[in-house]
Amino acid sequence: MDDTNRACAAAVSFLARRDRSEAELTRKLADKGFAPTDVEQAIARLKETGYLDDRRFARLWAESALRNGRGFGPRIRKGLLQRGLSAEIATEVITELAEQHDEICLVRELVARKFPSFLPNLAGDRETRRVMHYLQRRGFSPGAIFTIFRELQGS
Repeated sequence: MDDTNRACAAAVSFLARRDRSEAELTRKLADKGFAPTDVEQAIARLKETGYLDDRRFARLWAESALRNGRGFGPRIRKGLLQRGLSAEIATEVITELAEQHDEICLVRELVARKFPSFLPNLAGDRETRRVMHYLQRRGFSPGAIFTIFRELQGS
């Protein structure tokens, strides 16, 4: 088995554990000591066969981040860029997410899940600020956050 085939086998093994971006897989293979030319050839083979697809990885990672309450918008974009995806792919995925998911519904679900007993009119200012900052750090817009707070105060 030549070095390129060994690099391919190692890459498939990494991908079997979890999907990865091209940049992540390139780093993993380089860390394993494979020559850059072998890594490039292995990556090219995996892309040809469909085992490696940055757009698919970005969509799956972003959906998971959204589902698990790790963020929205800029927060997801930052995570995608940290995983070595291009700004173009990150923007494309963020746009798709924004079209598919209603931000206000996401904020409502996250508040209900993370802060089930929270009601702004019953909570103190400190608790209200804490929840608002939590949502802002996750990348939700102030408009969506205030809409949910108004809804909660009305109930």
